[in-house]
Amino acid sequence: MIQTDELRGIITKRNMSQASVAKAIGITPKTFYGKMKKGVFGSDEIDKMISLLKIQNPAEIFLHAGNSKRYRIMVKSERRGGSELRLD
Repeated sequence: MIQTDELRGIITKRNMSQASVAKAIGITPKTFYGKMKKGVFGSDEIDKMISLLKIQNPAEIFLHAGNSKRYRIMVKSERRGGSELRLD
């Protein structure tokens, strides 16, 4: 899951709304809010947000240290249903 509080802070810092970010990355605001609630975005959406919001430290927002002390990024794919990529 992503650090949604951090992402919200960056959106606010850039004087944008969650709805405007949603439209800019090609999804509806309702879908964006749902993804924020779940903390899971597709890799293409993450890439677009990194560029749009000029995120300098994407790993701090989109990577999560789990109980196994490995970093993982949650990637949801419409076609594959979802997957988890572990980075050591």
